[in-house]
Formats: sequence, C-alpha cells, structure tokens
Amino acid sequence: MALLLNSLSPMSKITRRKATSKNGRHPVRRVAHAELPTRYGRFTIYGFEGNGPEEEAVALVRGNLNGKTAPLVRVHSQCLTGDVLASLRCDCRAQLELSLKKVGQASSGVLLYLPQEGRGIGLMNKLRAYELQDGGMDTVEANQELGFAADARDYDFSAQILKQLGAKKIRLLSNNPEKVRQLEQAGIRVIERVPCQPRVSKTSRAYLQTKKTKMGHILDGV
Repeated sequence: MALLLNSLSPMSKITRRKATSKNGRHPVRRVAHAELPTRYGRFTIYGFEGNGPEEEAVALVRGNLNGKTAPLVRVHSQCLTGDVLASLRCDCRAQLELSLKKVGQASSGVLLYLPQEGRGIGLMNKLRAYELQDGGMDTVEANQELGFAADARDYDFSAQILKQLGAKKIRLLSNNPEKVRQLEQAGIRVIERVPCQPRVSKTSRAYLQTKKTKMGHILDGV
C-alpha cells in the first residue's frame, strides 16, 4: 500500500458515490470531501477509492470543472523522496509546487495525486532502483534490471475520477505524451498539453535527459 495515501480507508458512515467505467474494470467511490486552504489558494479536497490495492487518490479541485473553459489538470504521481523529503534526484517536488501554483491561479482546475511511487513500482523497489543508479545505471535501466517496465503507470483510474468530477475536457499539465494518450484512450478529451517544466537543477539534469531520450518526454533545454 502506498505510504502517503493509505489513510483513505473505508468509512462506513460516509455515503459513497460510485461511477463505473464502460468496461466495468474501475468502479470509483468518492470517500469524502473537505475544504483545504493552502498557500496556493483554497481548494476542495476529495478522496477516491477503486477496487485495486493501489486505487486510491486525492483530488484538489477549484472552480467549475465542466464550464465553458476547460479546467487545468495535473495528474501527479506520488514521490515520497521528492515531494516530502526534497530529493534533487528528480524534479517531482518542483513539478508538484509548480502545478499547485498554476492550478491555484486558474479559474478552474484539478490536481490529482496518485500512489504511483517510482512510476508504478512502489517505494522499496524505487530505493532498489536508486541503488542501481548509484552504480551507474540510469532510471530506465534500473527499473528494467529489476524486472519492471520503464514506466508501469496506468491512467484509466485517473480518467474515471476526472469523469466523476465532471472534467471530461481538460488542459493537461504534463510533459509526457503517453499520459495524454492513455487519458484520451480512456475517454478524456485533452484539448491542450501545457508544459510542466520547472527550473532544471544540475543534480536532476541527467534524470531528465533520460526521460527525454528514452521515454519521449517533451522537455526544452535539457
């Protein structure tokens, strides 16, 4: 179970709203919602669950998501080392902070936070991958050496949450064309890909170069 999101446990006294995708694979239950004031603005935070062990997510929402203007959406994968511990091995915390700022400034938007640590391999395996990287491998080679795909994430569950929130047509904060492809395949209309590229640090440059050359991420000046 993901380290940061495992508090979204079943709550018998909460009425859950359920939405099921057309293929029936990903029923989505809304667990709870509450006001969340932050230094980036005021949001409503929602908790969602699916059927799988990793199908938990929180969504920070502001504004009318199905109005005339498509909401600005960031689908962010949990990164304990970056988001919480401020690791410079990746740009995850910088992307999260940039996304919160941009969504907070938009008339409407969503930041969807998912327990997909290590691009879907889990925290302990990510630390094993770090160990391999310290031995000379890049992030893709390390994941593959451990028997995983370069990117093991699936965005169908994310798409079902966005649909339940009413965000079926979005502007997506992302550098990842595969994320765009998967969301569109799951029924989300991405009318614009908005770059999510904070300032590049010396420490994370090699990591970002690997994402650009081996994973097809669209990154300028890397």
